[in-house]
Amino acid sequence: MLGTLAALEFPSIDLIVEWPSFIGEGQWWGVNKIVVNNLLALLFTSLIFVVGSKTQLVSRGKMRNLAEVSVDFIDKSVIQQTIGHGGEKYLPFLTSIFFFVFFGNIFGIIPGWQMPANARMANPIFLGVLTLVFFVCAGLKAQGPKYFVNALFPPGVPKALYLLVTPIEFLSTFIVRPFSLAVRLFANLLAGHILLVTFGVLCITLATASVLVIVLPFSFFMLTAMTGFELMVAFLQAYVFAVLAAVYIGGAVHPEH
Repeated sequence: MLGTLAALEFPSIDLIVEWPSFIGEGQWWGVNKIVVNNLLALLFTSLIFVVGSKTQLVSRGKMRNLAEVSVDFIDKSVIQQTIGHGGEKYLPFLTSIFFFVFFGNIFGIIPGWQMPANARMANPIFLGVLTLVFFVCAGLKAQGPKYFVNALFPPGVPKALYLLVTPIEFLSTFIVRPFSLAVRLFANLLAGHILLVTFGVLCITLATASVLVIVLPFSFFMLTAMTGFELMVAFLQAYVFAVLAAVYIGGAVHPEH
């Protein structure tokens, strides 16, 4: 048994989050799994709406149905619950964010690939900063320069407390918000990815161990269960990201709320 285990060769532990480039190894522009994940997530997100919008009304295709159901879901479950009146104009951004994050997440459970794009911090950080820029621009469009005044100097606070409140509001609005968006997405996807890798390696190891093979069914069941759980996490994290982005946009365009 020990000889069989010794003969097994597993990839380096670094490959849990880092993958060699398919093209341009060692170069800043190297194309690896994360890059391909992002390109495919962008492609699938675009296809849903580009193909759906081209389908004629008289012959409603599956892509059009999917696009309409998706838009309706984001409108009713995200925008109407957070932004309210006037939130329809932000539907394209929030729908795109939801699907891009979801497709980036779902690659973590695809056999043979099993690497979610958002398990690398660069992706969530970019999405967090993009959301920051978007809700600040939305606030400036709705309120003008007064947006920063309302954000940093909340009405109803005694003037003497602004020395304490204003730095806190600045940190919470412009630093903590994008950072928390990024960390929440990254941590959940990385944790799930590590769990799937752990149970996957355990299944392979037990399958080659003559005595411990009796434990293999339990390990395989856990791997299957965790895969199903990660499918749910892929959806929930995309939904949570879209909801929080909508909340921040709503707060920027409706400061009275």
